[in-house]
Amino acid sequence: MGLEAVLEEIREKGRKEADAIRAESKMDSDRILAEADQKVAGIKAEAEEASTKQAARVTAQEISAANLLVKREILNTQKGLLDEVYEGTIAEIAKLPESFHREAIKKLLTEAKKEIPKGKIHCNARDEAAAKAVLAEKEFSGFILGEPAHIDGGILIEGEGGELQIDYSYRTFMNKVWESGLKDASDILFG
Repeated sequence: MGLEAVLEEIREKGRKEADAIRAESKMDSDRILAEADQKVAGIKAEAEEASTKQAARVTAQEISAANLLVKREILNTQKGLLDEVYEGTIAEIAKLPESFHREAIKKLLTEAKKEIPKGKIHCNARDEAAAKAVLAEKEFSGFILGEPAHIDGGILIEGEGGELQIDYSYRTFMNKVWESGLKDASDILFG
């Protein structure tokens, strides 16, 4: 029985060592799994943070792009309205009576005469009669009527020999007024 007891003792010691090794292995594996879980949680948190930041960045870019698109549409609409007002103004001026155009031609020619004392004037076909009436006046005897010009109204003055030309068309004056008053008009119309 002595041998049996020794064998039993060795077996018992082996079981205890095996249990201790299993317990230690279990602790090691639990520790490794816990560390892995922590790493996974950290990676997951970093990925979530990165994706949240990326989503916020993309959202901000999309919002900016949408705002720019809206602003562009608003500006295009405003420009369209201002262009309509501009063209409407030119059209309304063209509808004014012949007496208005005759008086305008006279004033424009008086102003042009300061720079070009003699020459040729051009006006649109509608205003030829008014221009002839103005040119019949003695103070404008140095001017002759040239071919009709493709202008909305007003006159184009050409000095003798064609060296000097002045554009006193309505559109030229309208452009000057328009450019200087565009901001004011825009503020009034669109706030």
